[in-house]
Amino acid sequence: MNEDEPAGEPGAGERPDAPHRSGLSDHTQQRIGNQLRSLYDSLVQQPIPDRFRDLIARLDDEAPNSEDFGGA
Repeated sequence: MNEDEPAGEPGAGERPDAPHRSGLSDHTQQRIGNQLRSLYDSLVQQPIPDRFRDLIARLDDEAPNSEDFGGA
């Protein structure tokens, strides 16, 4: 590595198209993926808090018309 190459970038002798391994086994990556999907699914099924709904409603009420942006 020289001054012109940022740390972590492939050097002159390395192939830039070589796959980068994370160091985790396929099984471990699959377990993490399944756990993240499960967490996301449970999060998506929760109701939207009232304060978020109120905020969205206020933002919708204050939304500018398309005419404000030079629209037809």
